[in-house]
Amino acid sequence: MAAKVIKRGLPAMHPGELLREDVVPAFDRPLAEIARLLGVSRQTLHAILSERQPVTPLMALRLGKLCGNGPELWMALQARHDLERLAAANRAEIAAIPTLAAE
Repeated sequence: MAAKVIKRGLPAMHPGELLREDVVPAFDRPLAEIARLLGVSRQTLHAILSERQPVTPLMALRLGKLCGNGPELWMALQARHDLERLAAANRAEIAAIPTLAAE
């Protein structure tokens, strides 16, 4: 009998998905205005919303201020997304590395 693999939680989301699906619609303002308030170009905002660009630490500071929730959420979402993607892409290489224990 094959063992079932239990997957924990949902796949990591790109911060742009949260912005696009929940945050921006809640503001009920045009994207051009949100970009202006963030101090970035519309193209930069669109690249994040379409998940083509990551949320950088500076952008996390900007988003945290605009949303009132601080930069930590945005950086944590980006880090989890990046780690999950890299782990999947490099699964065999990482699996070949032994785990050492201190004696």
